[in-house]
Amino acid sequence: MQAELVLDTRAELGEGPCWEAQSGVLHWVDVHAGRLHTFHPDTGEDHFLSLGEPIGCCAPRKGGGLVVALRSGFYSLELSSGSLVPLATPEQVPGNRFNDGKCDPAGRFLAGSMCDAETKPTGSLYSFNPPGELRTLLTGLRISNGLTWSPDYKTFYFIDTPTLTVMAYDYDLQHGSLANPRPVINVPESSGYPDGMTSDSEGMLWIALWGGACVTRWDPRTGQMLASHPVPALQTSSCIFGGANLADLYITSAREGMTQAELERYPLSGGLFRLETGVRGMPTFEFGGGME
Repeated sequence: MQAELVLDTRAELGEGPCWEAQSGVLHWVDVHAGRLHTFHPDTGEDHFLSLGEPIGCCAPRKGGGLVVALRSGFYSLELSSGSLVPLATPEQVPGNRFNDGKCDPAGRFLAGSMCDAETKPTGSLYSFNPPGELRTLLTGLRISNGLTWSPDYKTFYFIDTPTLTVMAYDYDLQHGSLANPRPVINVPESSGYPDGMTSDSEGMLWIALWGGACVTRWDPRTGQMLASHPVPALQTSSCIFGGANLADLYITSAREGMTQAELERYPLSGGLFRLETGVRGMPTFEFGGGME
């Protein structure tokens, strides 16, 4: 199976897709452009809001709207008006910005920061719950990426991209804490760099490989790659399940860092793609939503 193009948007750094089940739309971001996009699969239409600063990720909010991680912190966003309400300022590290993030099954917002120049381990992973509690879960990160949970919510998976490693942690859903870190997948550098990640209902991990022009499916119990699906974009950046049955894998990509020759070989880079997987994915959890 190969991913099909659904939106030829040519984003510089497309990232952070999340599926909003209630409206049947996909939100995604163009990081440095500071744009929050909303794609409507039924019509093929895509609309965006310019938020005035780099945006790393977003997640649906219970009751409507989104929670977003901008360079300056976490905000609540009303899509109809574009209004932003500050929620938290996790850090003020010069040269840092936020990157990947998602909500956990209990409704907390987890988002990781990184050095924008990708040269220093100044990033951290934060957890923010709706009542306003902010916690630091991990520090010393280069490029925070690939947050997802196992189907029983007891394991949290995380990627610091330059390490080429998927780490697993015991996840305490009641308290939102991490324990027992261990590597479960090592990605060969020749395959590309592990970027965004999601999981399916069978407990397998789907990883977008930056520089690899593909998305891959892995078994975290054995560390083995089960399948590789081509994407006609070299810098494949992230993926999330969506659609009525959560069987469609939506994939973002980027043009950042590509040479002219690479752009000529992969002219659809920066586009949004969809892959029919044949398996059911994990849902996108809502901020403040908790488990249904």
